[in-house]
Formats: sequence, structure tokens, C-alpha cells
Amino acid sequence: DYKGQKLAEQIFQGIILVSAVIGFIYGYITEQFRWTVYIVMAGFALSCLLTLPPWPMYRRNPLKWLPVQESGTEEKKPADRKPKRHAKS
Repeated sequence: DYKGQKLAEQIFQGIILVSAVIGFIYGYITEQFRWTVYIVMAGFALSCLLTLPPWPMYRRNPLKWLPVQESGTEEKKPADRKPKRHAKS
């Protein structure tokens, strides 16, 4: 559902943003860029774990699909077909 997709996107972006800020601050304090990358990668992994599987919290508002309708494009029997008439030249 669309509301679940919006919620998943907001959670994903929020976790990435928070982990990037924390990673930057911690990396700046320790003067190690490696820790910044590790923290951002951990935030990415956490956000993927929370948003990629179809958790029930994302499926609270299912879409209502239209019922299947029979189409009128079925092939006609050979006896029902009219022969084509070509124009005389």
C-alpha cells in the first residue's frame, strides 16, 4: 500500500540521516574516517533490515483491486468469420 511505502521511505531516510550525523561526529572526534564509514554502513544495514521485508506494519492499508472481467476479444469460430472481400483493381 502507498501509506506503507511512505512509512518505509521515511524510516529508511531517517535512519540513514541519523547514522550519518552520528558517524560524522564520532569520526571527527576520534579523527578516524573509518568509524564514520562503519557507522553509516551499520545504519544502512539496519534500515534495510527494517524496510525491505514486507512487515505487517507496512501492509495495514491494502489496495482494493477491481474484479476480473471477461474480455470480449475471444477468437471467433471459423464459421462465424466472414470472408474478406478484396477491392477489384
